[in-house]
Amino acid sequence: MQVHESWPSLLQDRLNQMGFDYKVHNASISGQTSIEGSRQIDQLLSLTNPSLVIIELGANDGLRGLSLTELEANLTTMVSRSKAANANVLLLGIRVPQNFGKRYSALFEKTFENVAQAQNVQLYPRLLAPLEAHINSENRSDYIQSDGLHPTAKAQPVILNGVYPSIEMLISN
Repeated sequence: MQVHESWPSLLQDRLNQMGFDYKVHNASISGQTSIEGSRQIDQLLSLTNPSLVIIELGANDGLRGLSLTELEANLTTMVSRSKAANANVLLLGIRVPQNFGKRYSALFEKTFENVAQAQNVQLYPRLLAPLEAHINSENRSDYIQSDGLHPTAKAQPVILNGVYPSIEMLISN
């Protein structure tokens, strides 16, 4: 997938079309876990001075079966530091495949809820929810990569359409 096909890039296009004067800075790095995100957050906030931070990290933590306590601590760090920088925060929840068991998967999802509630920020609970009809179809590979978590280029506009109302609510306030 090319950068210009990603939902953050498509978000920039939509914001421009809607007349919003925002610059989307996509700091995602393929394969990154929440620990790297928490290590980089201060520098990113300093460089970009954002009014809105959208945090979408954790899928790679889940794929590796990393500690949920550590995931929660890392997400909390990113959210709290973003809030301290006077940014609104949107936390994007993620589901993981159940290869680590139903309990881990349920607790993984609950981690995002816990952070959002404790930090009093908006949660979009399941980033890939708008893709579920496609994921459960015979055309699954058109929308989700073979790892079962990461969306393809074709999925990006669908994801943006799902999450955009939450973004618009935060930037319109």
